[in-house]
Amino acid sequence: MLRNICAIILVGQSVYGLSGKAQSFVVPTLPEISGKVFNITSCGAVGDGVVTNTVAIQTAINAANADGGGIVEVPAGVFLSGPLEMASQVNLRVNGTLRMLPIDKYPGGITNPANFISGKELHDIAISGAGVIDGQGIPWWPYAKKPGAKRPRMISFSSCERVLIENVLLTNSPMFHIAISGRTSDVTVRGVTIRANPSNDSVNPSHNTDACDVTGRRILIENCDISVGDDNYTCGGGTSDVLITNCTYGYGHGVSIGSGTYGGVSNVTVVNCIFNNTESGIRIKTDRDRGGFVHNINYLNLRMTNVGCPILIYCSYNTTGAYRSLNNLTPAMAANYPRQAITAKTPIYRDIIFSNITATAQPGRRAGLIWGLPEMAITNVLLQRVNITADKPFGIYDAQAVRLVDSKIMTPDGENKLACAHAQVTIVP
Repeated sequence: MLRNICAIILVGQSVYGLSGKAQSFVVPTLPEISGKVFNITSCGAVGDGVVTNTVAIQTAINAANADGGGIVEVPAGVFLSGPLEMASQVNLRVNGTLRMLPIDKYPGGITNPANFISGKELHDIAISGAGVIDGQGIPWWPYAKKPGAKRPRMISFSSCERVLIENVLLTNSPMFHIAISGRTSDVTVRGVTIRANPSNDSVNPSHNTDACDVTGRRILIENCDISVGDDNYTCGGGTSDVLITNCTYGYGHGVSIGSGTYGGVSNVTVVNCIFNNTESGIRIKTDRDRGGFVHNINYLNLRMTNVGCPILIYCSYNTTGAYRSLNNLTPAMAANYPRQAITAKTPIYRDIIFSNITATAQPGRRAGLIWGLPEMAITNVLLQRVNITADKPFGIYDAQAVRLVDSKIMTPDGENKLACAHAQVTIVP
């Protein structure tokens, strides 16, 4: 018998807000780069789709850097290249097509390939233009499942300051399209389109083709159009002050936080975005061996159509057996999930707002899941004007101070028929 599984309180007309001050956002500082142009064709590059231009393009990057910075221009044409090292105060402006060498010619092959466009501890760098960066990733994707194989990332920056990626089309990366990590600050990604096949594509599924993985401080993602085979966006521990706005998301695993959150994630706002056919809409994921303090997270004015799970927040990312199927997780299963001792890496989720969200879940899928841990409940979550239609109920397990205000979770069982275990939920009509 299950006892003290769920307390649901119905109260009168009033609107709750989370305690604390409203979050403000500091716009990232943009890079400062000279307008002097260094055309790669002046360094010997040939845009015929046949010649390998690695040396010519790298020469142009190095020349711009040595001259105090400037624009490295990739003009009309198709320019094949191997790995490139970015330099400070350089804008790689792609107006033609910059194409990664095919897998059989890429340096390092599947055992030790370098990332395509990379840089560490740089400042004032940009990738811009109206052109295309093509990863030719289809032959790489099957190696996601093979031990010992490695795949290059399309854009990989670490511990850089003042980064801009603007307007380009990124397509078919062998692995992540944009990967920015370390002690990075002031990152802007705007007007970027990113495309790769969904991970369930019947012919050429793309695995781990994350669109935009950006960890750091002061991050702005705006006006992007993204459809890929893994996370549409994600960040890890050590991230703060993030604004994601006016983006459209297609295939992918949703706008995520985690799985590594050690070091904390705070002050994240996702606003005015559209989700169509994503596997998840909003997802926060981590586990007991990689958790941190995730707090002050806001999701506002979102529209979701045919998503796998509109809201998914959980602390047991690497569960096995029956617990692995989050769609089928029941109150009885959650109530019996084993407790462990609290450590420095125990996940802590607190102060999360969902406001003005409309969503329809895919057939047979649940409306949402908020699943904490027996030793550390998720606390202080507000769902205000959240309207979700789904075949399976919204699960709330090991969570306290969860409030539904002016919200309707519609399932075949009726309105706001939640599935709860060890949860305290207040419903305000």
